[in-house]
Amino acid sequence: MSQTSPTPGAVIPLHADRPATYADAVDAYLRSAGIAASSKRIYRISLLTWAWLAAGQQPPLGRARRGAVPPVVAFAALGETDGTTPAADVLAEAFAQRARLVDADTVNRELSVMKAAVAWWRDRGWLAGNPIIGIERRPAPPDRTRALSRDQITDLFDLKAPLRERTLWKALYETCARAEEILCLDIEDLLLADKRGRVTSKGGTIEWVHWQSGTAQLLPRLLKGRARGPVFLTDRRAPARTPSDDVCPVTGRVRLSYRRAAELFETLTRPLANPGITDPVELEACGGWTLHQLRHSALTHEAEDGTNTPTLLARSRHASVRSLERYAKPGVDAVAAHVAARDPLRRGNRRRA
Repeated sequence: MSQTSPTPGAVIPLHADRPATYADAVDAYLRSAGIAASSKRIYRISLLTWAWLAAGQQPPLGRARRGAVPPVVAFAALGETDGTTPAADVLAEAFAQRARLVDADTVNRELSVMKAAVAWWRDRGWLAGNPIIGIERRPAPPDRTRALSRDQITDLFDLKAPLRERTLWKALYETCARAEEILCLDIEDLLLADKRGRVTSKGGTIEWVHWQSGTAQLLPRLLKGRARGPVFLTDRRAPARTPSDDVCPVTGRVRLSYRRAAELFETLTRPLANPGITDPVELEACGGWTLHQLRHSALTHEAEDGTNTPTLLARSRHASVRSLERYAKPGVDAVAAHVAARDPLRRGNRRRA
């Protein structure tokens, strides 16, 4: 299959060089469109979701998704506009149904990835139309994630948990990074001596995250001399057909997924999130913390400590101050300490008065 770009202004006959199946088109896009290796796994999952939608079906949810094989869809079907139900209508209806089943961030990510792929396929002359035209992003609900207090963060890091989890949690808090970014790290992305790593952020931009001594002390223990492959691995060997980018060449184990990491974090933090509750059934009903709270808490604590806005923007890698506002709100303990420190009757303040 030729992967050369068409000459500007040249007439490219439709169907020339076009893959037979949608899965083949996804492979071609991931192989030749300049997608960072650390992002290919997320892109593949997002794109293959659309195979189910193109067939008028819904992908399995939760654990049922693991190992599920998407339906085989003829790539030419994405461009069909004749017949009783055009492909665009099938996709729009299936996408609307999926948006009712999963969170807005997930479907918006899947839509963004698909838009980029469709543009690439159209540039190559593989699609005449746009099968997802008219499908719009879903409004995300307000972020009501609460920052953890400093005492809660201390309790978290004192928790007896496996080395992998402790390293991941410490890295998320110290870098203020998104969980997906840290989980996609490969060992080749790390500059251990400089305490920083190269991540692929939203939009595919390559950026750097920085950590402190806590992460620096744990990482070498986690890697155990490994020089290549994913940083965070599951305890099981990679199943057949797992992309090589997600497999450790030394151990044969597969990259830890966000779903599994979030599930473990929520389970292990239930006692901390619900002090005083010891009954397992009641704890399960109450739930634990979310991985996103580590990023939220780190940025909130930095704001409480007086970190200036440009540095907070650099740490969070937000594009605007408005996006940062919900993270920079001081917690109740910080507000209480601020008010107490300025109490005119407090010892020391009276002498200055």
